Amino acid sequence: MTRKPARMYRKIEGQVYTRQEYMGGIPTCRVTQFDTGNLHVSFPLSLSLGCEEAAQVRDTALEAARISAVRIMEKFAPNEYRLKIRRYPHQILREHKMAMGAGADRISSGMRGAFGKPVSHAVRAQIGMELITVYTTPAHLVEAKEALRKASHKLPIPTQVRIRTHTAS
Repeated sequence: MTRKPARMYRKIEGQVYTRQEYMGGIPTCRVTQFDTGNLHVSFPLSLSLGCEEAAQVRDTALEAARISAVRIMEKFAPNEYRLKIRRYPHQILREHKMAMGAGADRISSGMRGAFGKPVSHAVRAQIGMELITVYTTPAHLVEAKEALRKASHKLPIPTQVRIRTHTAS
């Protein structure tokens, strides 16, 4: 079956459903790396992508945002950045798969027992929560802003970029 659009899972409703040890058949999280770039250097600037609305963000959207941001940073600032995904997608999304097409009414039982099967993971993002952070040098500030701007297009919620400086102590 095809994957349903993100608008079906965007709204936060119902209780948190995270305990994987009690469930079977959960797909793996699609985010492959939570830390990328140069992990051994402390950078003076950090740019974070913060949420402006409360919503659920699927793991596929997080991975797409990470890939687009890393692609920009690798092209313009190789070895001069560190990208960190700040939230782990703990929320398990369930889906009641229904048969569609001609003759489906003979084999379908409607909404009887419609608890659903686990299909994906999501992050429950609240207002102000930071999803992605890029650490870099002041020389690559413009590239980091562009990387986060392109990453924000992959997410289903409006976001804003916050810039912080870190002093060496």
